[in-house]
Amino acid sequence: MIFKELYPLPPLDQIVQSYRLRHFVIPKNIIISPKPYTAKPEQCITFYARGFEITEIKEKKIKKPRSVLSGQYTCMINRFSGSSELLMILVVFKPGALYKLTGIPASELVDQHVDLEDVFPKEAPAVNERLSGCIDYGEMILIIENFLYSLLQKQKIPTTPADEVFKIIKSGNLNYDSISSLANHSCLSLRQFERKAHQHVGVSPQLFARIVRFDESYKLRLMSPNQNWFSIAVACGYHDYQHLVRDYKQFADSTPNQLIHAESKALDRILGLNKKLY
Repeated sequence: MIFKELYPLPPLDQIVQSYRLRHFVIPKNIIISPKPYTAKPEQCITFYARGFEITEIKEKKIKKPRSVLSGQYTCMINRFSGSSELLMILVVFKPGALYKLTGIPASELVDQHVDLEDVFPKEAPAVNERLSGCIDYGEMILIIENFLYSLLQKQKIPTTPADEVFKIIKSGNLNYDSISSLANHSCLSLRQFERKAHQHVGVSPQLFARIVRFDESYKLRLMSPNQNWFSIAVACGYHDYQHLVRDYKQFADSTPNQLIHAESKALDRILGLNKKLY
């Protein structure tokens, strides 16, 4: 069983933030609780080399296909393993990369799963078949990287200064003055910058920044479980604890403590795979 984060080499580091490799077999005596997957500032492609997942989004359950493209999420997702063995590789993209590779405006993918074979009907089925017959993790990553490299070579949307600004927002850097100042760094008016944000990350820059801040607070609590919520709120730039609670209700449909409790019952925690707690 494995729970690992891997990082791309050039030139794929232009578009890919990381690969999340997950492989585990569920013991028969384990009671499976859903994995709470909160809104995160990311867009992904997930490949299922073994088994499958079921996701529950806004009370609607969906069986995910062999490979799936996921846009920016603004709400809680509950994830269930649909099989006793699950081997998945999740490709996390840098802001705007998925739009540049596919040409699909990110606003059309908000809170959506899309079958990758519908987007790339020639390439994706071949990748899925190769992954299903592969037993070596390194070879699996190579298969996926070859696919991504072919997309990079045919990139549909050029890189712009705004792409770097979205990376600044995602970094959790709280030192920028305002969204207007970020628009200036993008060489765009505020209205143009907001339009670009919907194309590249799917939501307004203000909402994207809120999701980043919320996600930073959640990571901080998981990494420092003894730290109190008020100090976390201050460290992450919230005006007060109540503003933090408001974001947890919007992006996780729960209070901070309820979310931490649900996370503690997730399968990866019970199996002892997620040692870094995030």
